[in-house]
Amino acid sequence: MLKKLFSQATNDKIHWTTLISEKILLALIGIATCIAAALYLWEMFIDRRIELSDLFLLFIYAEILGMVGSFYSTNRIPVTLPIIIAITAICRLIVMQNKEMEATLIVGEAAAVLILAGAAYMMSLKDKISLEKLKNQNNDDIQS
Repeated sequence: MLKKLFSQATNDKIHWTTLISEKILLALIGIATCIAAALYLWEMFIDRRIELSDLFLLFIYAEILGMVGSFYSTNRIPVTLPIIIAITAICRLIVMQNKEMEATLIVGEAAAVLILAGAAYMMSLKDKISLEKLKNQNNDDIQS
Protein backbone atom coordinates (compact mmCIF):
# COMPACT_ATOMS: atom_id res chain seq x y z
CA MET A 1 0.00 0.00 0.00
CA LEU A 2 2.78 2.42 0.97
CA LYS A 3 4.68 1.57 -2.21
CA LYS A 4 1.58 2.24 -4.34
CA LEU A 5 0.89 5.54 -2.53
CA PHE A 6 4.53 6.60 -2.90
CA SER A 7 4.62 5.86 -6.61
CA GLN A 8 1.32 7.74 -7.21
CA ALA A 9 2.60 10.74 -5.22
CA THR A 10 5.84 10.67 -7.18
CA ASN A 11 3.95 10.45 -10.47
CA ASP A 12 1.77 13.42 -9.51
CA LYS A 13 4.84 15.50 -8.64
CA ILE A 14 6.61 14.63 -11.89
CA HIS A 15 3.53 14.88 -14.15
CA TRP A 16 3.57 18.70 -14.25
CA THR A 17 7.08 18.67 -15.70
CA THR A 18 5.84 16.61 -18.62
CA LEU A 19 2.90 18.95 -19.25
CA ILE A 20 4.99 22.11 -19.09
CA SER A 21 7.84 20.72 -21.20
CA GLU A 22 5.35 19.52 -23.81
CA LYS A 23 3.74 22.97 -24.02
CA ILE A 24 7.13 24.70 -24.22
CA LEU A 25 8.35 22.37 -26.97
CA LEU A 26 5.17 22.83 -28.99
CA ALA A 27 5.45 26.60 -28.59
CA LEU A 28 9.04 26.43 -29.85
CA ILE A 29 7.90 24.27 -32.78
CA GLY A 30 5.25 26.88 -33.61
CA ILE A 31 7.75 29.74 -33.41
CA ALA A 32 10.34 27.85 -35.47
CA THR A 33 7.68 27.02 -38.07
CA CYS A 34 6.70 30.69 -38.36
CA ILE A 35 10.35 31.68 -38.77
CA ALA A 36 10.96 28.95 -41.36
CA ALA A 37 7.85 29.99 -43.31
CA ALA A 38 8.86 33.65 -43.20
CA LEU A 39 12.39 32.86 -44.40
CA TYR A 40 11.03 30.67 -47.18
CA LEU A 41 8.58 33.39 -48.25
CA TRP A 42 11.44 35.89 -48.25
CA GLU A 43 13.53 33.54 -50.41
CA MET A 44 10.62 33.18 -52.86
CA PHE A 45 10.26 36.97 -52.93
CA ILE A 46 13.98 37.47 -53.63
CA ASP A 47 13.94 34.79 -56.36
CA ARG A 48 10.68 36.23 -57.78
CA ARG A 49 9.59 32.71 -58.46
CA ILE A 50 6.86 30.50 -57.00
CA GLU A 51 6.63 26.84 -57.94
CA LEU A 52 4.17 24.14 -56.98
CA SER A 53 6.69 22.53 -54.62
CA ASP A 54 6.99 25.90 -52.82
CA LEU A 55 3.24 25.95 -52.24
CA PHE A 56 3.34 22.39 -50.91
CA LEU A 57 6.04 23.40 -48.42
CA LEU A 58 4.05 26.42 -47.28
CA PHE A 59 1.03 24.16 -46.89
CA ILE A 60 3.12 21.84 -44.69
CA TYR A 61 4.10 24.83 -42.54
CA ALA A 62 0.42 25.79 -42.22
CA GLU A 63 -0.52 22.22 -41.22
CA ILE A 64 2.19 22.15 -38.56
CA LEU A 65 0.88 25.42 -37.15
CA GLY A 66 -2.62 23.97 -37.23
CA MET A 67 -1.42 20.95 -35.31
CA VAL A 68 0.20 23.13 -32.65
CA GLY A 69 -2.92 25.29 -32.44
CA SER A 70 -5.09 22.18 -32.17
CA PHE A 71 -3.05 20.99 -29.22
CA TYR A 72 -3.43 24.29 -27.39
CA SER A 73 -7.20 24.38 -27.95
CA THR A 74 -7.98 20.72 -27.14
CA ASN A 75 -4.86 19.53 -25.23
CA ARG A 76 -4.49 16.66 -27.69
CA ILE A 77 -3.10 16.25 -31.18
CA PRO A 78 -5.44 14.46 -33.58
CA VAL A 79 -3.59 11.59 -35.25
CA THR A 80 -4.93 12.55 -38.66
CA LEU A 81 -2.98 15.82 -38.79
CA PRO A 82 0.51 14.25 -38.85
CA ILE A 83 -0.78 11.75 -41.43
CA ILE A 84 -1.99 14.61 -43.64
CA ILE A 85 1.36 16.36 -43.21
CA ALA A 86 3.13 13.16 -44.31
CA ILE A 87 0.86 12.88 -47.36
CA THR A 88 1.62 16.49 -48.31
CA ALA A 89 5.36 15.92 -47.86
CA ILE A 90 5.32 12.83 -50.10
CA CYS A 91 3.27 14.70 -52.73
CA ARG A 92 5.88 17.47 -52.62
CA LEU A 93 8.61 14.90 -53.25
CA ILE A 94 6.69 13.48 -56.20
CA VAL A 95 6.22 16.95 -57.71
CA MET A 96 9.89 17.89 -57.20
CA GLN A 97 11.27 14.77 -58.85
CA ASN A 98 12.60 14.92 -62.36
CA LYS A 99 10.95 13.07 -65.19
CA GLU A 100 14.06 10.88 -65.36
CA MET A 101 13.29 9.24 -61.99
CA GLU A 102 12.56 5.54 -61.88
CA ALA A 103 8.89 4.72 -62.31
CA THR A 104 9.02 2.19 -59.48
CA LEU A 105 10.09 4.90 -57.04
CA ILE A 106 7.20 7.12 -58.05
CA VAL A 107 4.77 4.18 -57.83
CA GLY A 108 6.13 3.38 -54.36
CA GLU A 109 5.64 6.96 -53.23
CA ALA A 110 2.12 6.98 -54.68
CA ALA A 111 1.40 3.72 -52.83
CA ALA A 112 2.63 5.35 -49.61
CA VAL A 113 0.20 8.24 -50.19
CA LEU A 114 -2.61 5.75 -50.76
CA ILE A 115 -1.78 3.84 -47.57
CA LEU A 116 -1.58 7.05 -45.54
CA ALA A 117 -4.87 8.28 -47.04
CA GLY A 118 -6.49 4.99 -46.02
CA ALA A 119 -5.07 5.35 -42.51
CA ALA A 120 -6.39 8.93 -42.27
CA TYR A 121 -9.81 7.74 -43.42
CA MET A 122 -9.82 4.93 -40.86
CA MET A 123 -8.84 7.38 -38.12
CA SER A 124 -11.63 9.74 -39.13
CA LEU A 125 -14.10 6.85 -38.90
CA LYS A 126 -12.77 6.04 -35.45
CA ASP A 127 -13.31 9.64 -34.35
CA LYS A 128 -16.81 9.67 -35.84
CA ILE A 129 -17.73 6.41 -34.10
CA SER A 130 -16.28 7.70 -30.82
CA LEU A 131 -18.28 10.92 -31.10
CA GLU A 132 -21.45 8.95 -31.83
CA LYS A 133 -20.81 6.76 -28.78
CA LEU A 134 -20.32 9.87 -26.63
CA LYS A 135 -23.50 11.43 -28.03
CA ASN A 136 -25.48 8.23 -27.35
CA GLN A 137 -24.03 8.02 -23.85
CA ASN A 138 -25.02 11.64 -23.17
CA ASN A 139 -28.53 10.96 -24.49
CA ASP A 140 -28.81 7.91 -22.24
CA ASP A 141 -27.65 9.99 -19.25
CA ILE A 142 -30.24 12.68 -19.99
CA GLN A 143 -33.05 10.14 -20.33
CA SER A 144 -32.12 8.43 -17.05
